[in-house]
Amino acid sequence: MLGLVKKIFGDSNEREVKKMFKRVEKINALEPQISALTDEQLKEKTFEFKQRLQKGETLDRILNEAFAVCREASKRVLGMRHFDVQLIGGMVLQEGRIAEMKTGEGKTLVATLGTYLNALEGKGVHVVTVNEYLAERDSGIMGELYNFLGLTVGINVSGMNAEQKREAYYCDITYGTNNEFGFDYLRDNMVLYKEQMVQRPLHFAIIDEVDSILIDEARTPLIISGAANRTTELYYICAHFVKRLERDTDFTIDEKLKIVTLTDDGIGKIEKAFNINNLYDVEHMALNHHITSALKAEALFKRDVDYVVQEGEVVIVDEFTGRLMVGRRYGDGLHQAIEAKEGLKVQSESMTLATITLQNYFRMYKKLSGMTGTAKTEEEEFKKIYGLDVVAIPTNRPIARIDLPDVIYKTEAAKYRAVVNEIVDRHKKGQPVLVGTISIENSERLSHLLRQKGVPHNVLNAKQHAREADIVARAGQYGAVTIATNMAGRGTDIKLGSGVPEVGGLHILGTERHESRRIDNQLRGRAGRQGDPGSSSFFLSLEDELMRRFGAENIMAMMDRLGMEEDVPIESRLVSKAVESAQKRVEGSNFDARKGVLQYDDVMNQQREVIYKQRRDILEKEDLRDIVVKMIKSVIERLVTAYCPREEVPEEWDIKSLLESANNAFLRDERITLKDLKGKEAEEILELFETEAMRQYEQREKEIGHNMREFEKVIVLRAVDSKWMDHIDSMEQLRQGIHLRAYAQNDPLREYQFEGYEMFQSMIANIEEEVAMYVMKSEVSQNLERQDVIRGTVGDNLVTTGPSDRPDPETSGDADPGNRAQRRAKKKNK
Repeated sequence: MLGLVKKIFGDSNEREVKKMFKRVEKINALEPQISALTDEQLKEKTFEFKQRLQKGETLDRILNEAFAVCREASKRVLGMRHFDVQLIGGMVLQEGRIAEMKTGEGKTLVATLGTYLNALEGKGVHVVTVNEYLAERDSGIMGELYNFLGLTVGINVSGMNAEQKREAYYCDITYGTNNEFGFDYLRDNMVLYKEQMVQRPLHFAIIDEVDSILIDEARTPLIISGAANRTTELYYICAHFVKRLERDTDFTIDEKLKIVTLTDDGIGKIEKAFNINNLYDVEHMALNHHITSALKAEALFKRDVDYVVQEGEVVIVDEFTGRLMVGRRYGDGLHQAIEAKEGLKVQSESMTLATITLQNYFRMYKKLSGMTGTAKTEEEEFKKIYGLDVVAIPTNRPIARIDLPDVIYKTEAAKYRAVVNEIVDRHKKGQPVLVGTISIENSERLSHLLRQKGVPHNVLNAKQHAREADIVARAGQYGAVTIATNMAGRGTDIKLGSGVPEVGGLHILGTERHESRRIDNQLRGRAGRQGDPGSSSFFLSLEDELMRRFGAENIMAMMDRLGMEEDVPIESRLVSKAVESAQKRVEGSNFDARKGVLQYDDVMNQQREVIYKQRRDILEKEDLRDIVVKMIKSVIERLVTAYCPREEVPEEWDIKSLLESANNAFLRDERITLKDLKGKEAEEILELFETEAMRQYEQREKEIGHNMREFEKVIVLRAVDSKWMDHIDSMEQLRQGIHLRAYAQNDPLREYQFEGYEMFQSMIANIEEEVAMYVMKSEVSQNLERQDVIRGTVGDNLVTTGPSDRPDPETSGDADPGNRAQRRAKKKNK
């Protein structure tokens, strides 16, 4: 059906590309004219373009000429001339779309076109890479081009101080990693003075390896957290205890969903061991949580697969790239449980100070674009989540790589024997082989087998991160054998050595299918760059995780019926199609999961935008008088509404409690008496309180003098930051349990939206009450100083599986007099 539609209407991607080729011809026509310019005349073009933009011309209007200038400058400075297809890639970036370009097609050079053109506006262009090595490499090499054209280039990496970061952000072009850009946004919304902020408004970003950042890492929220005081002994006790529990007897595992569930026998053992009557009593919530975390750590998380132990610390391994995720910690107490399991020192748990998902961070840019070798498989997600179209760019030369059908073995051991034999055969004829594995454990297992065969090779996994780019770059040399975890070294070109094309080019050998087709395609794409010869094949076994999860039983039964030997493989396109079908199901499931995460985070994001905007307003305003007065009046109005409800007759109002609450909340002396309030309407009481509050506020201004405005800023910032931090905690706790509402036939997301809104309104009320009370009642020290809500070092952690366990909020709702009064009034009304 799809083929018929394409035949009638044509392929929309093809039409787009054809249209862009017409524009390429116009850019090429400018080449003789631009080539004739001197270096100084070429540099002057940047100044000319900026002036034309200031006079009202659009980027699209100057695109042809700007691209021609950028290409000519690249020829002179870098010795590289953009291919026609690279010009098309640049147009796609300029339009705020994703350019899908095969490996080796020069994405880094393509980025210079969109970057140069948009940098002319002077609002800042962010070039986002997957790691700091690539950011430093690209900013260094491409920076020469931009500097030649009169633009400034900065780099934003971890470890820089605020002044260095601010300087980098105020350059025309800033290179950095997605995490660093996101963390800087969060830090900017925690500063105490506007001068401490480092970022400008988010204008335009080009994301390299956009699928890795916007898809793979989208499940990982950025979290800035501070230490929480918790006892760690229970982690060790539970880690030791769960080793006594037996799988299928005391607990079960759902491998598809990665969930462990206690059985009745398991619950009984726990209750007996800890001498309790019911594990699910509220008083045993902490124990239940620790047991579950310990069981997950023991049964689901494997050393050298999911994490490694380095220098006494548990370091997470990225499931997509095989890289170590230094500084990241599992949430919900899981990281501590793994530390206890490994007999390491259990690090203290953390309290979230600020958090955002990468999805919501990047959606804040005015314009967003990206590049990758594989985006079409995730096109629906890019469109629905980010509003980004994908345009597949033709290769400069036809792809000559041969993709062989999958080979499948009965057992994992048989598969590895076949893999080793295949490597030995290709190595003998000098053909370089790049072997892809999905874990550190598998890469080291294969390395051991190759050493036994006497095959020299390099192992590239997260443990050799520093040598990554160098090892990958040499993987195309004659006779080279390289073992790499997943997509390690992504972004580094593999060039073929002397004599390699004659022996078939680089061969890619995948030892297991990933649950995402995109990752497999990335691995395959390492061979056959720029029309080079090459080949790829995948060796699978029925014991591989993907096969075990999806339909391996049927193939196993067929092999048994045919009496096939362990070392005899099935080689069939049907098997490849079955695997691809399984991958599509997993991709769909993962998309739904990420979409679900985003739907919940959207609720938090709307609230975050309100708070951060108000916070910035507070920092930028010199005088908060109007804001503070409005808060005080809001507190008065809530109190009067709570104690003088319209549905009751005035004789039933609790005037005494109202006056007590007003005295606690904002009145300094007892100038208003019960006699003043009796017999008055609600509106009259409101006016009386407001008049007295304003009289006392003006008196405070005279007492405090010129320090009043800074005094107000100190109080407002403290209230906003502490209440917002508590609110993040509360929202996380609500989210953890909200799925249970489904059992009552309620939509958990709608319940979360409704309750989240009410909690947010309550937080705003708490902020106003705290500000009113402190502004009207607190003593003023001589040295006013704005303070962080959390003292001490604040660490940046990426929590990968759910929220962290957190301490009880520093200030509960009942500590606020206004809140307490409202609740008393509500209780009375009931």
